[in-house]
Amino acid sequence: MTMTTVIHKTGLGVSIAGAALVAVGALMHSPALWQPGLVMFTAGFAAGAGYWPGLRSYQFTLWIIAGFVAAMTWSTDLIVWGGFNITHKWIVFLVIQATMFSMGTKLTIQDFIDVAKMPWAVFIGTFCHFVIMPLLGLTITLVFNFPPEVAVGILLIGACPSGLSSTVMVYIANANLALAVSIAAVSTLAATVMTPLWVNLLAGSMIDIQLTAMVMDVVKIVLIPIGAAILHDYLKTYASIRGRRIVQGLAGLGALWLLYMSAGGWNTLFASAGAEAQMYAVVVNFVAGGLVWALFYNWLYGRVEGIKKIMPTISMIGIIFFTTTAAAAGRDNLVQVGFLLCFAMLMHNLGGFLIGYLMSRWIFRMDVQSARTVAFEVGLQNGGMASGLAAAMGKLATVGLASAVMTPLGNVSGSLLANYWRKKDARQAQAAANNPAQTVSEHLSKG
Repeated sequence: MTMTTVIHKTGLGVSIAGAALVAVGALMHSPALWQPGLVMFTAGFAAGAGYWPGLRSYQFTLWIIAGFVAAMTWSTDLIVWGGFNITHKWIVFLVIQATMFSMGTKLTIQDFIDVAKMPWAVFIGTFCHFVIMPLLGLTITLVFNFPPEVAVGILLIGACPSGLSSTVMVYIANANLALAVSIAAVSTLAATVMTPLWVNLLAGSMIDIQLTAMVMDVVKIVLIPIGAAILHDYLKTYASIRGRRIVQGLAGLGALWLLYMSAGGWNTLFASAGAEAQMYAVVVNFVAGGLVWALFYNWLYGRVEGIKKIMPTISMIGIIFFTTTAAAAGRDNLVQVGFLLCFAMLMHNLGGFLIGYLMSRWIFRMDVQSARTVAFEVGLQNGGMASGLAAAMGKLATVGLASAVMTPLGNVSGSLLANYWRKKDARQAQAAANNPAQTVSEHLSKG
């Protein structure tokens, strides 16, 4: 019996025990029993679902649901450990940078080169993403009377680029994976400008939006980690001896700069500087850290076997962390607007799928597989980035609620849609194999 099988069976055992606790606690009207039982059931089932091959593609979604359930059950106890709040801005920054870097390792320089091979398709996907979702989010905030900061969260998640889960869903659906990766790469880079602009344009009248500060936050939590991952790919694939030495020199300067900052250089240079100068200085520090980390990871990559396989897991853990902590931090607000917000975000998500598919298929005349890809890239946003920006605003408990709700809903709906399309294609392929004459006639009619 393999270790994976042991984990799956143990998880199923925990899930069964949790279900029993829920039943007993419900009969006895005892929250002390049914609440931990509910968490045990969802977490155990998430761990054990991989025992059945048909449920393996849903495990990430099940873990997000388990985190969400734990957040709603234990709230403050989940995020405050010994008086320390794990949703502190700098912890969130570090986690989201790790998440974005891990996602970035799935992108390569070749992906950006491949954009030139299908520029129109990538433009359509990116255009649909940054037009449909922000405007659809605005429509939803006008229809539903949410508190201003909750409404801003809806606009924020709508203005974020596509995330890791969209590419995963495209893979499950057997859609156009190369196009998905290209759209994700371009939309992530475009988000450096597009996300702050959309949020400022649509939400500037609801809360105070510091446009420059938000751009710098996007640079810190998106552009620098992704850039570090791309720099690693350059060192791994393209760098000459001279190019590697240049990167090593820059990383060395970055390390010296960070050592100087930590040894009192910050107080010497920037303690009395204005807020704007300090903001840019922090970005410089992050750039230095990105250079050092890119070189270190490249060194690690060549010496630790299997590290590449760990990266997607880190991304998924990061997304689960953001979903759980945002829901826990905003539990009281979520209880007030919970059902309505869930309904609104489901409409946002499904509307993105539908409009993205119809626009790419009927208006831009893309093939079916590419239209499905655009649907996923449009309908599924980077919830981790939205949570990170909400935390940077100091409003994770309100602005972060929409992303906390959208992430599990989007993964459930995306998993269902991806598996539906996959099975539909399999049925059509089987039907074609059973009736080759019909397949030939269909090709002749199309020709």
